[in-house]
Amino acid sequence: GFSVSIYDVTSRSISLRWPKFSGASSYRVTAIAVNTVGRSLLAHFSDVTLKATLTSLIPSTVYAIQAEAIDKNGIILAETQIMQSTAPDIPVIDQAYSKLSNSITVEWRAVPGATSYMLTAQDGDTFIETVVKNSPGTVTGLKPATLYRITIRSINSGGKSQPSPFRKAKTVLAAPILSVSSPSCDSIALSWQAVYMAAGFSVSLMRSDGLGRMLRENTTNTSLTFTNLDPGTLYTIKAYAWNANGMPGDDFTYNQRTSPNAPADVKVAFNSGALRVSWMPTEGALTYSVTASSGLLNLKCNTSSSFCTVPSLQCSSEYYVSVTAYNDAGSSKPTDAVSLKTIPCAPVNITIEEDEPGHLLVSWSSVSFAHYYVVFVKSDDGLEVHCNTSYTQCHFQSDCGFTYFISVFAYNKAGQSPLGDVFNYTTAPCCPRDFRAVFVSSDTVRVTWAPVRGADLYESRAAAWGTVVLCNDTAPACTLSALQCDTRYHITVRSFSEAGGSNTSCAPKHVATAPCSPEIKNISKEGVSVISVQWQSHNEDATYVVTVKGEAGLWHCTSTGSSCTLTDLPCGSAFSVNAIARSPAGQSLPSYSVPLETDPCCPNDLTLTQVTQSVTNISWSAGKGAQTYVTTLESLKGQATCRTLQNYCLLGCITCGTNYTVSLKAISETGLTSSCTYQGYSSSACCPSGVKLYRLSTNGIRVFWRASDETINYSTDLRGSKGNFTCTPNAGGSHCDITEIPCGDVYTVLVAPLIAKGPKLTFCPKKIYS
Repeated sequence: GFSVSIYDVTSRSISLRWPKFSGASSYRVTAIAVNTVGRSLLAHFSDVTLKATLTSLIPSTVYAIQAEAIDKNGIILAETQIMQSTAPDIPVIDQAYSKLSNSITVEWRAVPGATSYMLTAQDGDTFIETVVKNSPGTVTGLKPATLYRITIRSINSGGKSQPSPFRKAKTVLAAPILSVSSPSCDSIALSWQAVYMAAGFSVSLMRSDGLGRMLRENTTNTSLTFTNLDPGTLYTIKAYAWNANGMPGDDFTYNQRTSPNAPADVKVAFNSGALRVSWMPTEGALTYSVTASSGLLNLKCNTSSSFCTVPSLQCSSEYYVSVTAYNDAGSSKPTDAVSLKTIPCAPVNITIEEDEPGHLLVSWSSVSFAHYYVVFVKSDDGLEVHCNTSYTQCHFQSDCGFTYFISVFAYNKAGQSPLGDVFNYTTAPCCPRDFRAVFVSSDTVRVTWAPVRGADLYESRAAAWGTVVLCNDTAPACTLSALQCDTRYHITVRSFSEAGGSNTSCAPKHVATAPCSPEIKNISKEGVSVISVQWQSHNEDATYVVTVKGEAGLWHCTSTGSSCTLTDLPCGSAFSVNAIARSPAGQSLPSYSVPLETDPCCPNDLTLTQVTQSVTNISWSAGKGAQTYVTTLESLKGQATCRTLQNYCLLGCITCGTNYTVSLKAISETGLTSSCTYQGYSSSACCPSGVKLYRLSTNGIRVFWRASDETINYSTDLRGSKGNFTCTPNAGGSHCDITEIPCGDVYTVLVAPLIAKGPKLTFCPKKIYS
C-alpha cells in the first residue's frame, strides 16, 4: 500500500509525492543515476513531510528512485521504487527573426537527449506555443508588426527543461490586401486598405506568360492604376508594404486579366425562326453575350463559343444586334449594332366564303414586311392546290361534300412566316340521288338512298295540303310515318353536315300513299251460314277485301262497294272479321277486327231411356259451340222441360203410354241459340195395379192384376235362388199361372207391360212370394 508518484520534472530536478504510511515516523528517499557515473542523492524527511524535490540532478539522465517508510526504531516498514528520467538541458537561442507577418523563426544549438523543443512567443499576457523537432523552428499565428519575447524548452520522455533566456523579435508588416479590377481593356486598377506601421508600398505587374517587361511602382497612397496594357491578358500583380526602416513586409500576389476587346466580324443570319450570330473570337474572352433589341424588347444569348442562337424572335420586326465579350475582369464595349428584319408574321383575319356554289374565296389582312403570300388548300381526299399572290385574297374551285384545310403563309427575304391557324371549310353535302320510296303501311313510307359525301345527317320531308312530315337520321334511310292515307305527297331528301350546313337544291319526288283503312260498321245474318258485312271508307278507286278467319278456316269476299256477303260458314265457330282496301298505290292497313260467332251446332245423336214410369233420361252428343241445353218433351197431356250444362237430362212427370214431341235448344256462351227437332217419343205402357198372388199348389202360383188398358199385354217374372220363371197370358188377360216351381224358396214377382223392342221394364212394383 506504499507508493511514490512523480508530479514535476525539470533538467536538474524531480518532484515526487507519497501517501502517509501507518506507523512510520520518517521517510528516506534515495536517487541513483542509472548507467551514469555520478553521486547518489539521499534525503530524510519527517512523517509530516509527504513530498519532496530532488535537485542538482544531471540533465537527461534516468534515476532509480527508492522511497522507504521507517518507524521510530529505525526499522523499514515499507519501501517502493520508481524509474524517472530528468529533462534535457536548457537550450540557448542563437537568433530569432521574422520573414512573414504571422511568424517568427528561431535558431538554437541542439541539446543532448532532447527529442523535441517547445517554442514560446509572449506578447503581454498572451502566449503562443509551438512544439518542433529540431532547429530552426517557427512560431506561427502571430500578429503583424508586433514585438514578441521568444523562449525555448527542450523536451524528452522525462519532461521539459526550464525556459531558455528570452530573445526579442518583431514580426514584419502584413501584406496589403488588393482589390483589383480592369476598368478598360488596357488598364488594371488596384486599391487596398492601409497597413499597420507601413511607411510605403511597392507594387509590381507583369504578364503571367512572362512576355514583356515588368512594371513597378512605389507609392504611399492606397490605390494605383496601370495603363497601356494588353487587352484580355492575364497579369500577375505583387505588392508589399515597408516600415520606417525600409524593411519589407509580406507580399501579396494576385492574378488579374484585363477585360477583352469587342468581337470583330459579327455576322447575323435568320434560320427557322431563330437568329444565329457569329463573330471572330477575341483575346482573353471567356464568354460572349448577344443582345437583340427591338423597341423596348431586349433578347439575350450567352455563350462561351464564337456563335450564338437567339430564339423567340418576334415576327415582322426589325432587330439591332450587338455582341459583348466578357471575362473575369469585366466586359468589352458592345459591337456596332447590325440590323436584321425577321420573317413576317402569319396572316390573320383569314375569312373563307363560298361566294357561289363551287367557288371559294380566301382573304386575309396585310402583314408587315411581307413581300408575297402563298395559300395552301388541301381537301380531305389528299389533293392539295396553292395560290401565289401579292394581294390579300385568292379564289379556288370547290366540290360539294368536301372539307378543305386552308393555311396562309407570308414570305420575305428572311423566309416563310410561321404556321398560323389552319382553317377548315366544309362545303354543303351533295344531294341524295335516285332515292326510293317503299310503303310500309298506308300511313308509313320508308325512303332509302345511297350515302352522299360529306353528309352527317339526312332530312326526309313529305309535304301535302299544307302539312309537313319530317324525319331526320344519320343513316341513308328514313321512315316517314303518320302520313295521311290516300294522299299524294311531295317527298324531298336533303343532306346536312355540322360544318357545311345543308343543300337546299335537292329535287322532290311525287308519291301517293295507300288507301285508308275501312271501318266495319255492321255484320248481319242473312240466313243459315250466311252473313253480310258493311263498312265505311272514303277512298277513291279502291277494292275491298273482307276476311273472316277462325279455327274453322278462312273465308274471303271482295267488293268495290261498301258491303259483301259470305256463305257456308260452319256452325258453332268463332271468327275475326276485318277488311282492307287496295289500290295501285298499295294496300291499306286492315280495319279493326270485329268478332263473329255462328249459332251453335245441334247434337247429332239424341237417346231417350225410361228410368221409371214417370221419369225418362235423355242423352245427346255435344253440340259444337253450345254451352247450355234445353230439352222439352211435349204432348197433349202436358210438357216436361230440363235445362242443363251437361249432355244428359232426367225428365220427370212423364205420363205412361203417351206419345211426345222431342225438341232441344243448343245455346252458346254468348246466348246464341239453335233449335233442334228430333223424332217423336212414346213413353212405356202403364204398370198394372192390384197385383195379387194366389197359391195353386205346393209348387204352383197364380198372379192376378188389373190392366191399365185392355189392349196392353203383360208378362210375369218370378226370380228366385232356385230358378227364374216367366209367364205371358193371352192378349187382354189379367192373370197368369206358373207351375212346377221349386218349393221352399223365396221369389220376387214382377208384372210389367210387354214392349216390342228393347229390354223388359224393371221399374214396376215387385212382390215377394215364399
